[in-house]
Amino acid sequence: MRRVVVTGIGTINPIAKNVSEFEKSLKECLIGIEPISAFDPSNIPIKIAGEVKDFVPENYIDRKLSKRLDRYAQFALVAAKEAIESSGIDFSGMENKVAVIFASGMGGFLTLDQQNEIFKNRGAERVSPFMIPMILANMASGVISMVYKLKGPNFTPVSACASSIHSIAIGAMLIRHGYADVAVVGGSEATIAPLAISGFASMKALSKRNDEPKKASRPFDKERDGFVMAEGAGALILEAEEIAISRGAKIIAEIKGFAMNDDAHHFSAPDPEARGSTAVMSQAIKDAGLSFEDIDFVSCHATSTPMGDELEAKAILNVFKDRAKEIFVNSTKALTGHLLGAAGAVETISAILQMNNGFVHGMPNLEEPDEISSQVGLVKETKNAKIRNFLKNSFGFGGHNACIVVGRYEK
Repeated sequence: MRRVVVTGIGTINPIAKNVSEFEKSLKECLIGIEPISAFDPSNIPIKIAGEVKDFVPENYIDRKLSKRLDRYAQFALVAAKEAIESSGIDFSGMENKVAVIFASGMGGFLTLDQQNEIFKNRGAERVSPFMIPMILANMASGVISMVYKLKGPNFTPVSACASSIHSIAIGAMLIRHGYADVAVVGGSEATIAPLAISGFASMKALSKRNDEPKKASRPFDKERDGFVMAEGAGALILEAEEIAISRGAKIIAEIKGFAMNDDAHHFSAPDPEARGSTAVMSQAIKDAGLSFEDIDFVSCHATSTPMGDELEAKAILNVFKDRAKEIFVNSTKALTGHLLGAAGAVETISAILQMNNGFVHGMPNLEEPDEISSQVGLVKETKNAKIRNFLKNSFGFGGHNACIVVGRYEK
């Protein structure tokens, strides 16, 4: 099987509009959660979110094209553009062997919400002819292929908050087995809208700290009360090792292993015994050909929900046992909030930046961890760290569990 390497990354999220800004914000533990500005939230119970502020699509994308894309697809194209440019890749002559596997949990939700209001208030004839393509979850992967003329495998994993780790794993799988030489992978989400927030609020999933937005996202803290909705995108360029070497690319990481499974337990609640999350981490390490001693860092899914964070900590204890306290453990959602289907890709980029720049970012709202979480190596304040390999977890409604092992590239 071929080795799969990372040669480019790109992101837009609540604390950065590009990768260099993201690295700086991570080191400084900048929190991007504020009162909602995209609409008047006075008639809904939750009034805070992690927004991408001052985003002008025309600054990144052709104006005519941007008008035909939902916000989530605009984010996807922005992140992909940065990743492609940072990789220095020229797709000429390889178009048929470049895959685009780009995920979204909810697709063009903002367009659906807006067009439904138009339908109700102004009638069927005023509904946009672009509505259907704009709401499709696969349109982000489609438009990336259209812009860059990429004709290889192309589809969209939709597995809730595990979506973009599935996209990375599937892209790596295609390259490993020769179905593609290069893959543009990642995820995008834009669901900060009254209906979406009200739906999650009705499930009791969201933090109610409207008066303290900067303190609302608090993974592993005893006082956590739910996650904070956020938006943005993350993209990575994956290549077969020999392709990257042949073109003189700078290799920034290697996708060493991956695994996927399902709890088969509940619509939204994780398995209370953490069996699925324990197994998926163990399987990913085995797939990478590594031992538990080779992992230095776990970039957690940890969304700041009471049950989810504790059970992820339990899974880390199950996997690493006595080493669990020695391994660096954090969640980038402490800073960005929860980007749903885009979270895994953005957090993989976060973890690559931490690995390559010798630090792990803190979780400023970690004041007192719960009993189980206190037994793993939680990082409260940014510190220097030597990381050889890390695990990136993502878990989604429906019981979906996904994990990748990423490490430093060595010939």
